[in-house]
Amino acid sequence: MEPLNLQHLLTRFSDQWSQRTIGTLNNYEIKLAKLLGEFVWHSHPDTDELFLILYGTLNIQLRDRDVILKPGEIFVVPRGVEHCPKADQEVGVMLLEPKGVINTGDSEREDLRIAPKAMESLD
Repeated sequence: MEPLNLQHLLTRFSDQWSQRTIGTLNNYEIKLAKLLGEFVWHSHPDTDELFLILYGTLNIQLRDRDVILKPGEIFVVPRGVEHCPKADQEVGVMLLEPKGVINTGDSEREDLRIAPKAMESLD
């Protein structure tokens, strides 16, 4: 494996809410995504979800508060905690989740379920 430039990899796709797998760590996938707008309220009953903001500002809405994240900041949504990511302007994010985690968690919104795609080439 060679070093990866996250900013460069983010220039290689434009669709929002569609995760790109850029690597693995044990049984976890390292993913990049671009977010814009409001997603869907959901939780992941079996796993935590890590967000690392690369650019932009992300509001992770929780039922009892909002968590505002800026570039360089990280937040872990604990397993089972309902949340709804929201971005008023495009946000670049890195996610760390176990392999096979569905982006919509326990939500019934199948129209938003998108399986992570592998980056075609990581150079």
